[in-house]
Amino acid sequence: MKGTVYICDDEEGMLRYLRKSVSEWGYEVKTHSSALALLRSLAEDGPRGGVLLLDIRMPEMDGLEVLSRVKALRPELGVVMMTGYGTIDSAVEAIKLGAFDYLTKPFSEERLAAVIGHCLENSRLREEGGDTTGPCPSAPAEELVFASPRFRETFELAQRAAAGDVNVLLQGESGTGKELIAAEIHRAGPRARRCFLALNCAALNDNLLESQLFGHRKGAFTGADSSRRGLLEEADSGTLFLDEVAELSTHLQAKLLRVLQDGEFIPVGATRARRVDVRFVAATNKDLEQLVAKGEFREDLYYRLNVFSLYLPPLRERPEDVPLLARHFLDRASARLGREVDRISDAALKVLTRYSWPGNVRELRNVIERGAIIARGRSLTPDDLPEHVKRPQPGVAGTAPVTLAEAERRQVASILERAGWNKSQAARMLGITRRTLDRKILDYGLTPAP
Repeated sequence: MKGTVYICDDEEGMLRYLRKSVSEWGYEVKTHSSALALLRSLAEDGPRGGVLLLDIRMPEMDGLEVLSRVKALRPELGVVMMTGYGTIDSAVEAIKLGAFDYLTKPFSEERLAAVIGHCLENSRLREEGGDTTGPCPSAPAEELVFASPRFRETFELAQRAAAGDVNVLLQGESGTGKELIAAEIHRAGPRARRCFLALNCAALNDNLLESQLFGHRKGAFTGADSSRRGLLEEADSGTLFLDEVAELSTHLQAKLLRVLQDGEFIPVGATRARRVDVRFVAATNKDLEQLVAKGEFREDLYYRLNVFSLYLPPLRERPEDVPLLARHFLDRASARLGREVDRISDAALKVLTRYSWPGNVRELRNVIERGAIIARGRSLTPDDLPEHVKRPQPGVAGTAPVTLAEAERRQVASILERAGWNKSQAARMLGITRRTLDRKILDYGLTPAP
């Protein structure tokens, strides 16, 4: 066995899913549906290291109270809080109280595996009395599913970026798969055997984000009862993925710039600089160039991060990927949930391909997983889809579906206008070469607006 994972959640469905997934990864798994049962089990087992997945909302006892009792009873145990979108503040408070990390539901198996491995490794090293400078998990593999030429071009550019071992900036709407592309860049690059760590810059307040990224020394602030290495140190020689990088404060932008320029930083509360060698992959759903122009994002940091730029197209602009992705998500959801739903009816596929998917691939996955749960037969039908997905979309009802070529023409035209017809800038935003852009302009007969 690779180690022990305790799981505490009052939802039986979540417990079954977590038990199945985690045990398949080679861990010893102990599940509990109540806080009191968990505390009894921890007391009986005694100190043995491991990791605890703890839901932040428990009926008998508040999750933060459970956390305090667990840390008093088993201080060597790494605790990962599981939280819904409405309880992020509580999860942040949990980290201040000693939790190692938190997972926001719904989370992917890949994210779950990475957090467990990282937490368990740190817990084991602390138990052995060593520091936590050992190796951490690399990016878990998740299949990228696509058929569209548009996304294939993006994928091929990502492969080329990976080989260059340079910093990469990923741009695109939320839910388009930026973290998956970041992980692929890491796996295909020269740092593949080293760490791949991810940080959402919008999920934490400024002080906590600074501590997570740069680490802190004991006594640096109230509640800092021990020193903690930041993600920069843990990702040394590897890759650090900074999601929603536009949300960094000006203070943290300046500190991050020093890392990119000089390869060093000072942990919170420390006086001596630490040197690191980290590859950065940053992502944003905002126009960083506009933020630079407004003085809201440092120009020097922008150019340090944007050595190689990739644009991830939204799902509505690659409609032929929808059926492929839908079947992929259905296969995974049915296997995980123990359901025998293995088909999508033609009528349901028609509804799925007609919908505009403002939440992109993430929204499609959630819709399919919901359908797998409520489907009454082996086939997913329109009755299993949410009403808002079946509702006719503005500008869609009564019209012919937009072809891929037309969707691409509109996207190229839109980006060219945003870039003021600066072809080099537009090519970077689209994630294609200048030569390819010139060809598309000619093919689609595009000209600047008068």
